[in-house]
Amino acid sequence: MIHPLFRLLVSEPQLIADHVEAYSEMVAEEVGAVTVQWKRRAMLHAVSLACLFVTVVLAGVAVMLWAVVPLERMNSPWALLIAPCIPLVLGLWARSSAKAPVGGERGFSAIREQLSADAAMLRSVTAP
Repeated sequence: MIHPLFRLLVSEPQLIADHVEAYSEMVAEEVGAVTVQWKRRAMLHAVSLACLFVTVVLAGVAVMLWAVVPLERMNSPWALLIAPCIPLVLGLWARSSAKAPVGGERGFSAIREQLSADAAMLRSVTAP
């Protein structure tokens, strides 16, 4: 007896071609979604690193100013603390946003589900 899949392939090849085309569209859509997530995370990590660099530079400048200028002559000594804190907070936000799970985090789940459904259908067709 011929397997039902081979019989379908011989009798209706267009049906198999449509199914393969649908798989290719699904793969393209999933790859696009995962690529967007990767680009977003890479951008957030770059922002985080840039903010860390700016924080270190501003903290160094603040320490040098604190060491050189006497406290009595400083108009706003609190600004020496606030200046490096702003990029630090922004960098921490960018890092936590990059690490946070995004909806649909598990890539290619639709393809896995479709493959499972197709395998179950083939098993049900070939079962005695």
